Amino acid sequence: MKKIILIGAGGHARSCIDVIEQSKKYKIFGLIDNKKSKSKIFGYSIVGTDKELKKISRKVSNAIVCIGQIKTAKTRIKLYEKALKYNFKLPVIISPYSYVSPHAKIDEGSIIMHGAVVNAGVVIGRNCIINSNSNIEHDVNIGDHCHVAPGAVLNGSVKLESGGFVGSGSIIREKIKIGINSVVGANTFLNKDLKSNKIFK
Repeated sequence: MKKIILIGAGGHARSCIDVIEQSKKYKIFGLIDNKKSKSKIFGYSIVGTDKELKKISRKVSNAIVCIGQIKTAKTRIKLYEKALKYNFKLPVIISPYSYVSPHAKIDEGSIIMHGAVVNAGVVIGRNCIINSNSNIEHDVNIGDHCHVAPGAVLNGSVKLESGGFVGSGSIIREKIKIGINSVVGANTFLNKDLKSNKIFK
């Protein structure tokens, strides 16, 4: 198995570890955090801070951003771009307990968590989180650096533009467009377009 470094060591990283272990395609080299620590997460060491990514890139060629995203994608984007700067490959990670249609397209650095459904005609951009038990219906288009939280439903032909967040348990009506960097709150029903940089609760 190829080695992979996890950039981030918080709660979302724990879920990512489980998906990576179950997929059995990559061996986790360790985690990166903004503070060095001797503590381990599920047996994996924190091997450095993001300032040491260049040095780590000499030992490991693959990386995945494991920082969560709620209000803004800024931190995930910054770390993603830093990983690219040091020539890490950012693979697509797919849980064996999810369903991804062979007619869907997923770009680099995105992760599909346990129980998610990604249906035919879906396009997912770079560095996205498609979280546990979310449902991405046919022909949905998701931009770069988006997070679809657990249990959210994006119905057919929804467009979620770059940097967007859709909260847990929310439902997006078919053909709705959610603008750049906009946030849809948890347990909501969105039935009209949402402009960029807006919050819907």
